[in-house]
Amino acid sequence: MELNQEFIDSLAVNEVRLMQKISGALGITTGQVSTVVGLFAEGSTVPFIARYRKEQTGSLDEVQVRDIDHLFKSGTNLETRRVEIIKGIFEQGKLTPALYENITKAATLAELEDIYAPYKRKKKTRAMLAVEKGLEPLARAMKEMQAPALVAKAAEFIVAEDDPRITGHPELAVATADDALQGAMDIIAEETSQETANRAAVKAFYLADGRIIVKGSGVPGKGDEEAKKTSTYQMYWDYTEPLSQIKAHRVLAVNRGEREEALEITIDVDENTAATMLQGKYVTHNDYHRAAIEDGLKRLLSPAVIREIRGDQGDSADDHGISVFSENLKNLLLQQPIKGTRVLGIDPGIRTGTKCAFLDDTGKYLGNFVIYNHRAEEAKKLILEGVKKYDVQLIAVGNGTGTREVQEIVSAVISENALETLFTVVDEDGASVYSAGDIAREEFPELDLTIRGAISIGRRLQDPLAELVKIDPKSIGVGLYQHDVNQKRLSDKLDEVVSSVVNNVGVNLNTASASLLKYVSGINSALARKIVKYRDEK
Repeated sequence: MELNQEFIDSLAVNEVRLMQKISGALGITTGQVSTVVGLFAEGSTVPFIARYRKEQTGSLDEVQVRDIDHLFKSGTNLETRRVEIIKGIFEQGKLTPALYENITKAATLAELEDIYAPYKRKKKTRAMLAVEKGLEPLARAMKEMQAPALVAKAAEFIVAEDDPRITGHPELAVATADDALQGAMDIIAEETSQETANRAAVKAFYLADGRIIVKGSGVPGKGDEEAKKTSTYQMYWDYTEPLSQIKAHRVLAVNRGEREEALEITIDVDENTAATMLQGKYVTHNDYHRAAIEDGLKRLLSPAVIREIRGDQGDSADDHGISVFSENLKNLLLQQPIKGTRVLGIDPGIRTGTKCAFLDDTGKYLGNFVIYNHRAEEAKKLILEGVKKYDVQLIAVGNGTGTREVQEIVSAVISENALETLFTVVDEDGASVYSAGDIAREEFPELDLTIRGAISIGRRLQDPLAELVKIDPKSIGVGLYQHDVNQKRLSDKLDEVVSSVVNNVGVNLNTASASLLKYVSGINSALARKIVKYRDEK
């Protein structure tokens, strides 16, 4: 093929080839992949396609449908970037058939970016300036000549500042033979650092041999020992571990510590051995060439590889953290509901009192009162009256501040009055977020937000799924370093989990809230609100 402007202009993402690749990876037909991609383009969701379009997809299950979506999106991003890189290098006049072939063979974004790195528009480097000075022939000679002959040749490249050839450009002067040799070495150093095979070899060596070293940062006005005692990151204050062994949760922890300037991180690698390894890949005839390779490794390649390793470990830790969060959320949403039970939801508090809300067996709000933990007898009296009045069968106590005192009061009420009522402790993470949110205000506009929190605690015992979908999943508190991972990827994944659980469990159309209905396949937020409004009116 001829790499001309017409050919370059015709380049675009080949969706057919991408779909064929996905079908091969998943062991399904290209037609199935194409159908699913088309349904997503129309706005369909994973559960909707898996449940209601089986006749079109050939009965693909939810996992296969989601895999197609992920692979198509990531593949499209890869192909789009591939085309951008080909066009960018062509515009610079540097695209060769061999380079084009390497770009088309790259299987990941990282490989593509490694190939593109030498062609990115960037600030002028020492090597670029050396090229402008015309020192490329000397760099080629440095790879082939012995030292005495090379030094003699370098003298041919001396250019005085008043030389007519560089009039108006004094920065292109080459004052001495040593300056010429240094410029040639700069060119070789950059070439060494930009070679893809070198980058891969050094990265593999660093991952196998390198260590991460973490030190605590002192706090102004405190000594190191005092700062360590009060630090959240005590265990990482003087910590080291091989790069090949560090776990995802530790990566997230030390990265957070570094962002908060509580920790200092160093990647300890053996650059001398890496330089010797690279020098062994080339036939070197002089110390200048060997020194240039070492400079390319230590000054240019090593820092870039270390950044890449840290980036890769951060991405991998993100994947792990998001996976753990997703699994925990799924298990939480799938907790068995306690249907047909009248509940007293209690949100413990100290200064402003403990809020109590009564709910009927469908979760409908009945009434509320406030007790104070330090007035135990009064509190027991109010609880007993409420339990009898509303025929409460189960008491849900939030696990927040003051929960132990409330549990003691509730337990005393039950035992002293021989009640058949039971009580349990409920995780209240996210209740305060819900109570101050738009959904809670719409549901209970006349109630104080603290009472809304007690209602949420009671309802999440009656039906965890129906209540927890009203809360931003990130506020439920089941994640691993949830604020440190990629927030968009986390949100997208958690939405997938909620949608999957809701569509697997199903909902009662006559009682489900709009917050729950909007996750049902084929129903969006607007339609969910209309359903609830119609239901209330009728």
